[in-house]
Amino acid sequence: MQAKKTATLLLAALSSVGLLSTATAAPQYTFGLLLSAMTPYFATIKSGAEAEAKKLGVQLLIENGNNDSATQSNQVDTLIARKVNLLLINPTDAKALVPAVEKANAAHIPVVFIDRKADGGHAIAYFASDNTQAGAQACQFLANRLHGKGNLFLLLGISGASATNERTAGCESVLQHYPNIHIVARQSGHFSRRGGLTVTREVLIAHPNLNAIYAENGQMAIGAVRAAQAAGHLKGLSIAMIGSGSAGETQLVKEGKISLSVAQQPAVMGALGVEAGYNYVKSGTVFVPVPLHMDYAPGQRP
Repeated sequence: MQAKKTATLLLAALSSVGLLSTATAAPQYTFGLLLSAMTPYFATIKSGAEAEAKKLGVQLLIENGNNDSATQSNQVDTLIARKVNLLLINPTDAKALVPAVEKANAAHIPVVFIDRKADGGHAIAYFASDNTQAGAQACQFLANRLHGKGNLFLLLGISGASATNERTAGCESVLQHYPNIHIVARQSGHFSRRGGLTVTREVLIAHPNLNAIYAENGQMAIGAVRAAQAAGHLKGLSIAMIGSGSAGETQLVKEGKISLSVAQQPAVMGALGVEAGYNYVKSGTVFVPVPLHMDYAPGQRP
């Protein structure tokens, strides 16, 4: 009886000095991650975001926009209605998503842009590689490979996406200094492997003397390699892409089928976006560029 009384007194004493408590858990935040599509590249962003969210105890609601601006805008509306604490948005279209971003602003829900940005509305942060620099680096490499003359195909991303606009601008800023490099075609492969294969096949039929391809993402570049292989045109063709560093892309670079990958770090983008959002509940943050990595085929390093 005395021992039980002593234990009760000790428990009370520990509680009174705060050594024993029933402290509540850290606040549970809910973020929405809106991806323009669920390609391998964006799946890597998703994985990076999920890992960071798990570490921080953040619930992450993930939406796939299927490259449709209306779908993604509706997803923003749904997440606003659910009163999420923050939105991480990878816009399908830089202009079309502006009203949705402005709705989030009006609802006082912070927005972080991942990999791409909208042309309007306010975001507390933007995590991306320097797309303009990536396009410039890829096209400077091709200009050097062609010794300043030849036939080039620009395999572009989705029209209206900020990444497409910036990568193309970077490439063209270089090519304007090479008047003897002829752009025989510029077509969108919609950032997809199938799209890259289809349009490259058509371009190779129309321009069998093609010397080089600039591809604005890895999936389109893989499609371009398959089209060139099927046409027996891969030998002597230089392909430079803005890649993600995926295993499939890296293997093609090692095999020399892709001459250069200006590789981004999508998992890092996703993780930094979640981390910035988590910290913003207490303070603000700014754009932090995710470094690029140059991945050369054997013997191609300058």
